[in-house]
Amino acid sequence: MNELYINNEQNCIDISGLDVVVKQVLETGLELLAVEGPIEVGVTFVDNETIKQLNRQYRSIDRVTDVLSFAQEEGEAFEQLPGAPRLLGDIVISLERAKEQSEEFNHSLAREVGYLTAHGLLHLLGYDHQNDQDKERMRTAEEQIMAKLNLSRE
Repeated sequence: MNELYINNEQNCIDISGLDVVVKQVLETGLELLAVEGPIEVGVTFVDNETIKQLNRQYRSIDRVTDVLSFAQEEGEAFEQLPGAPRLLGDIVISLERAKEQSEEFNHSLAREVGYLTAHGLLHLLGYDHQNDQDKERMRTAEEQIMAKLNLSRE
């Protein structure tokens, strides 16, 4: 059984129903990518100021971004306790930025949050978009997850 945690640390945007979308995207992504479980992932909703601070602190980029991923499996390995879920890491989503982007792209907030969750999950699993080949691989996986949940055209 996967352990999926959602934390709301902002009060700008109503999160009603977004927890369901996040859990569906995470479960679908893990299933489509055949990730062996059990898995633990945390998703935290924040505001623009908080994600800007995190972006500055961890990436030395002093601006708002939409999603940050903190992969637990990067760098030095640590011993996993027997029977404990595999800790993939944490995804942080700015709901303010997600709302702005949903309006810009003319789709629902749920669709945008779903996309950002899929994007964040793929980063936790080692996907990246530093070159065209990696970008295409990541985009294809994002689209598969979104299509499976009928969120690709919303």
